[in-house]
Amino acid sequence: MTTAVAKPASAQTPSDHRTPTPEVPVAARPFAIVRHSLTLTWRNLIKLKHQPEQLIDLTLQPILFIVMFVYLFGGAIEGSTDDYLQFVLPGILVQTVVFASLGTGVALCEDISKGVFDRFRSLPISRFAPLAGAALGDVCRYVVSIAIVFGFGSAIGFRVQTDVFSVLAAIGLVLVFAFAMSWIFVVLGVTMKNPRSVQGTAMLIGFPLTFGANIFARTETMPGWLQAWVDVNPVSHLTSAVRTLLVDGGSAGGDAAATLLWAAGIFAVFAPFAVNRYANKT
Repeated sequence: MTTAVAKPASAQTPSDHRTPTPEVPVAARPFAIVRHSLTLTWRNLIKLKHQPEQLIDLTLQPILFIVMFVYLFGGAIEGSTDDYLQFVLPGILVQTVVFASLGTGVALCEDISKGVFDRFRSLPISRFAPLAGAALGDVCRYVVSIAIVFGFGSAIGFRVQTDVFSVLAAIGLVLVFAFAMSWIFVVLGVTMKNPRSVQGTAMLIGFPLTFGANIFARTETMPGWLQAWVDVNPVSHLTSAVRTLLVDGGSAGGDAAATLLWAAGIFAVFAPFAVNRYANKT
């Protein structure tokens, strides 16, 4: 009769004994989240330094739009290219930065497809930090595009009609809204597998938001059905606020408040969704 003898713990095979793999914490202390996010923001700024060609579209696109719309359409729309420049340049400033936010999702998708974010997932950091680092790093691109618009616009005759505090408020509004918008494209970046798909889908979102706004023409000149969309478009509120702060003067409180509410709502919806998609991505 054969008696089964239990193996002692020391004699167990490697397949019988597995060391549990520590899980990366999904949440961390607020200070740690901020520190990790800023560290990965610096990584993106270093990458931008070594790949300055990423700034080509931000330098050439606003110049092309200013020249094309001011000198091709300015006389027909406003009666004078000089008057139209004063009207349209704040809008082109908004459009340029909104378009710049589209690149966040494309660059993120490229990094994920190359396996860079697999390394981040193995680190004991918050899942929010890599995505926030990508979004914050692109704020530098937004600043470059703003400088190009102001510089070229001033060279051909644009003049700010208000004070320096109004200019800073306008720039701050644009940066806050663009940062919030970038989280929509972060969701695309962590969801889609192909950067080209991200770019195509982002354009489908960006074009109605920018061209279906009061950037290039006054709302009252549009047909009623289009006015209904323009009036609720958050880009229209941002453009009106920036135009008031730079050119028209007066109070931009209503449009500025609407812009900040839209920015807060977009961030509150899409940032957690992006983190969830990234955390569950295989």
